[in-house]
Amino acid sequence: MKSSKITFTNHKGQTLSGRLDLPLEQDPHNFAIFAHCFTCTKDFSAVRNVSKALASQGFGVLRFDFTGLGDSDGDFSETNFSSNVEDLVSAAHFLASEYKAPSLLVGHSLGGAAAIFAASEIESVEALATIGAPSNPVHVQKQFGEELSTIKDEGEAVVRLAGRDFTFKKQFLDNLEEHSCENAARKLNKALLIMHSPQDATVSIKNAEEIYHAAHHPKSFVTLDGSEHLLIDKKNAAYVGKVIAGWAARYIAMPEKEAIKSNHQVAASLDGDDGFTTLLKLGNHYLKADEPVRVGGDDYGPTPYELLAGSLSACTAMTIQMYAKRKKWTVENVQVHTSYSKDYATDCEDCETNDGAKIDTFKREIVLSGDLDETQRKRLLQIADKCPVHKTLETTTQIITSTKE
Repeated sequence: MKSSKITFTNHKGQTLSGRLDLPLEQDPHNFAIFAHCFTCTKDFSAVRNVSKALASQGFGVLRFDFTGLGDSDGDFSETNFSSNVEDLVSAAHFLASEYKAPSLLVGHSLGGAAAIFAASEIESVEALATIGAPSNPVHVQKQFGEELSTIKDEGEAVVRLAGRDFTFKKQFLDNLEEHSCENAARKLNKALLIMHSPQDATVSIKNAEEIYHAAHHPKSFVTLDGSEHLLIDKKNAAYVGKVIAGWAARYIAMPEKEAIKSNHQVAASLDGDDGFTTLLKLGNHYLKADEPVRVGGDDYGPTPYELLAGSLSACTAMTIQMYAKRKKWTVENVQVHTSYSKDYATDCEDCETNDGAKIDTFKREIVLSGDLDETQRKRLLQIADKCPVHKTLETTTQIITSTKE
């Protein structure tokens, strides 16, 4: 995942801070916005891990701090549920202006409730996923404890949540009471995925049931059995992100899987506007080759020479293990580290003045793990030089080129 800091302004002109998480080896096929949980931030572990999982599936994900939280400007005490919804709409405007309009909204806890309302106001959004969301935003009042009555009676109070002090005003409570996720879900004309844990002790799974019954199809429910409300466990958060990505593919526009028809073992395809990013068909498998950014590429895949060195490394490892198994020698692991360069031939004369004396050089280091004596290790290093790709690289080869209509 590639992650970069971004800022944008909300409807009041305040600067909100976020991070844009992008896939490593491709341009994003879709963009998503993540709404974090109550009084959390964009850097909360669940937010990072779910976003990372979505990015690994090709999504660009904008996660940001709501007004008055984290690195965003504004006074938290002046915010409310409605301002969170407005911030999400502002985030969508930012993506549409600078990148691509979001097609997916994801919200955690109260952020999930806000996402239900925001989805109706963001035309480009085609799918919405909530995680542990309350069916009524008023639910968060349970976290105020004895200070709830103080807020109602005196107009405001300082509430300590997760080790931090927050000032809440009566307008915050009044605003919560004006919103019902059930009512919003009834009006929602988007695909909806509801994810909730039956063990959630903060927001009962009853809330998921109420949202589900209120919403129209297409709607889906996935149980997060064994998870706690905040998704602290990295594996649970990664699971959530991958499930959302797989589910969303059914409802949002996804690019058709690239394909190359060929009767050859390997084929490459490169469009004129793709720079160096080349699609490769290797047998039944697809991957991308590219060049580093420093030479004008996008670094979406290995370079051609890295692929060549990779072939040598893989073939060497396979050959060593195959020979060891035949001999019934225990090689627990073999690592082959290879680098490529053009070096002067060892025995050349006038190397400094004769460019033709430079030859292609692969430097290979082999690490053998296992109960092996010195004789066995030496033999396995000899076998490494007999791997088929090694032999191919050392022999004179010919390349016969023709054109095909």
